[in-house]
Amino acid sequence: MKRVRKAVITAAGRGTRQYPASSTVQKEMFPLVDRDGLTKPTIQIIAEEALDSAIEELCIVAAPGDEEQYRQHFRGLSSQLLPAYKGKEWALRESERLADIERRLTYVIQETQEGYGHAVYCARDFVGDEPFLLLLGDHVYISGNAERCSQQVLRVFEREGATVSAVKRTPEEMLHLFGTVRGEPLPDPSGRLYEVTAIKEKPTPEYAEEHLRTPGLRRGEYLCFFGMQVFTPAIFDCLEYHIRHDIRERGEIQLTSSQEMLRQRERYLAYEAVGDRYDMGVPYGYVETQIALALHSPARDAMLASIVKLIARSGVAAGTK
Repeated sequence: MKRVRKAVITAAGRGTRQYPASSTVQKEMFPLVDRDGLTKPTIQIIAEEALDSAIEELCIVAAPGDEEQYRQHFRGLSSQLLPAYKGKEWALRESERLADIERRLTYVIQETQEGYGHAVYCARDFVGDEPFLLLLGDHVYISGNAERCSQQVLRVFEREGATVSAVKRTPEEMLHLFGTVRGEPLPDPSGRLYEVTAIKEKPTPEYAEEHLRTPGLRRGEYLCFFGMQVFTPAIFDCLEYHIRHDIRERGEIQLTSSQEMLRQRERYLAYEAVGDRYDMGVPYGYVETQIALALHSPARDAMLASIVKLIARSGVAAGTK
């Protein structure tokens, strides 16, 4: 099996849940203070997730008109701005980092909003006949160990030679938010690897109870997509089938339907990633993402102290009403 060199980041959604801010700035360009203390747009944090995992080439699937926002950012500092950053070595290093990312970037445009599966299909020419890492443009991943989350999934793929989706144990009350899989536990030292035997997009608790229970998980607990997967190029044949026959769910071409077709055609694995995913594409999730990043940064102690103070003041204020 070929080593995974390419990654696709889908960033073509309209960000309606982040309106009105998303009416002028694509949500993937919303800034976050990263674990290293630098303020970056979300798309850069996700790109670095891939590049730090030895990915060589990146493709951003963008909506019409959004490409220029990304290009402008990844250009780094212009010669006119360099004097303003004299003596700020950290800024010059970051500008060089941006220039390196730009050299690795390709953009494709999803001309019409046809769904997540359709967005992934737009990257077919970029991927070619290679396996690839797929990431969501509005999900930030924080690993629970020294390995990046994407490194964990890539390692499983390169060892097993089969499509692998990162998953997370999720309570049934959250199933309406995620694609869900049924997995058969495999004899792996990690205890985190499964053979996927069924996939369903946002199932009801009743459907999940009957069809998606994974052995070894507590009742009411399921394996849901983590927002990160490594596919063989065969996923594009499955997507093409659904697009050609206009097979939709909730009016859109879903990736999950093609994943289920792929599972029926070739071996498909799920791996419980060590870490957490944060969805900055919704208001609460955006705040949660920033707090999580801060708590994994050198500012952790100061952030904890600040949170305690804020909670205390909020409690006092509430008690005076």
